[in-house]
Amino acid sequence: MPYDSLFLLILVIPLIAQIYVSITYGKYKQIANNKKLTGYDVAKKILENNGLKDLYVVEVKGTMNDHYDSSRKTVRLSSEVYHGTSIASIAIAAHECSHAIQDKDGYAFMKIRSFIFPIASLGTRTAYFILLLGFIFSSLNLIWAGIGLVSLGLIFQLITLPVEFNASSKAKEELKKYNLVNEEELECTNNMLKAAAYTYVAGVLASALEVLRLILIFTRNRD
Repeated sequence: MPYDSLFLLILVIPLIAQIYVSITYGKYKQIANNKKLTGYDVAKKILENNGLKDLYVVEVKGTMNDHYDSSRKTVRLSSEVYHGTSIASIAIAAHECSHAIQDKDGYAFMKIRSFIFPIASLGTRTAYFILLLGFIFSSLNLIWAGIGLVSLGLIFQLITLPVEFNASSKAKEELKKYNLVNEEELECTNNMLKAAAYTYVAGVLASALEVLRLILIFTRNRD
């Protein structure tokens, strides 16, 4: 496959996934849940029922930047999710609280991800500088080291996949267990969570294609 085509796929795949999740979010943020629960309400309910009532649930500015901060034991919800009563709001809130439950339970993949994150972050920041030096000085060792560092990002994303899929599955269980949604709403939250998961799958595909592209470029130049 031509290098230009690979590069185009690397750009297009995450873009398509992001557009899809944005459209899905836009759809379900227009549909209110029957009980008029806010994202904050759902988060507190799930945390309290899992022995995590001391965790903070705080509002942050921005859109779709919700996350669980494991270092501060805090669930951070964007303003729309924190105050919103939509299907999207409660789905996202439940998902982020599921990460807190994973943290409490010592979920293996989450622990591995937390361990590898600083290594992968440093590696991906320096990878292309190492690659550039390798091409400048015609050093095979530096080139392969650079490709190896790029691969750290792929490994991190691969480890992230089970963390995110497990959190989505757990979110649906929590919403159903505590009767926070009805059957129809549960199906809608499932659609919302699946759309969000596609962004992580797209990230893995894009990273894998980037590693392949670099290997092909290197082997072609070597020949």
